[in-house]
Amino acid sequence: MDHSQIKKILLVDDDIDLLEQNKLLLEARGFTVITAESGADGWKLFQKEKPDAAVVDLIMEEMDAGFVLSYRIKKTEHGKKIPVFILTSATYETGFKFSSSTDEEKEWIKCDDVLNKPIVINELLAKFENFEPAL
Repeated sequence: MDHSQIKKILLVDDDIDLLEQNKLLLEARGFTVITAESGADGWKLFQKEKPDAAVVDLIMEEMDAGFVLSYRIKKTEHGKKIPVFILTSATYETGFKFSSSTDEEKEWIKCDDVLNKPIVINELLAKFENFEPAL
């Protein structure tokens, strides 16, 4: 997928400072960014706005809120066609590494990739370009 096909990105994170920082980084690259501060609000916004990509924090109002939101998005017809990434700092805090590099991990996690905080904009753009929708 050419990342020029991605115009609108849904960012979901309960850390307001990171949410605003990442929004500014993406807007500076020409994206329209819509934001939510919880998994529940992210789900509502996803359904209303139908973004071209989603980047979802793992731990928000619940320990698994990012997994739940990503799962719900990927179960929709629109969600299957767009890149959905989980953003986490859990690896730094717990030492536990999340990954979605195998089909089994993607099936279990229900996202297209797991990114570590903070967002590295060039890494995110490369992930957009390498995204291939599931058939």
